[in-house]
Amino acid sequence: MKISIALIGDFNAEVIAHQAIPLALELAAQALDIEIQAIWLPTEQISSTEILSTFDGLWCVPASPYKNTDGALLAIRYAREQNIPFLGTCGGFQHAVIEYARNVLGWADADHAETAPDAQRAVISPLECGLVEATASVRFIAGSKLAKAYQDLPSLEGYRCRYGLNPKFQAALTAGPLRATAIDEAGDIRGIELDNHPFFVATLFQPERKALSGQCPPIVKAFVSAQRNCE
Repeated sequence: MKISIALIGDFNAEVIAHQAIPLALELAAQALDIEIQAIWLPTEQISSTEILSTFDGLWCVPASPYKNTDGALLAIRYAREQNIPFLGTCGGFQHAVIEYARNVLGWADADHAETAPDAQRAVISPLECGLVEATASVRFIAGSKLAKAYQDLPSLEGYRCRYGLNPKFQAALTAGPLRATAIDEAGDIRGIELDNHPFFVATLFQPERKALSGQCPPIVKAFVSAQRNCE
């Protein structure tokens, strides 16, 4: 069996996460005995959903700001509305929050403080303590896809980010079908999922980094498995 995954983002060989993602998918493919065709899809190439329609899953990858933010948001919206398995990591998490705020909650002015520092509704804002080349323990909410993937055990995960969910908007953002499902030791949200969707998961941490040490990232394996189940 073969599945096709679009890697939504602007490839940079120097980005550690971009080095790790193909390895993570290779390990998931081996674990599930499945063939994966992963194609980097630059955000500048995404101007309509037509280019997305041939893929079984979409992974919005780290290293934002993206060259075409609207393209990344269009891909996320397509995955959400069309029930396409979706994984967002780091920048993908941040933009999944923005897309949801704009198109589900109707907050047309929802934005990212990195690219719109004067935004009145910056749903993504600077972290109190930046997580650049940092590791931290994360626990998962029982019953979530993340908890199932990690067998209800906490996990030590790597980060490279300075921005996360703005606490000012946290309650409103997670009061509906978008739920907080990964929490760090300080109680801050590090992962989200969408109810009533086959697989829509985003993490502020970069689970793909585990592949650099030969470990199959559990949530990447779950993402790939979700596509197999949708066939």
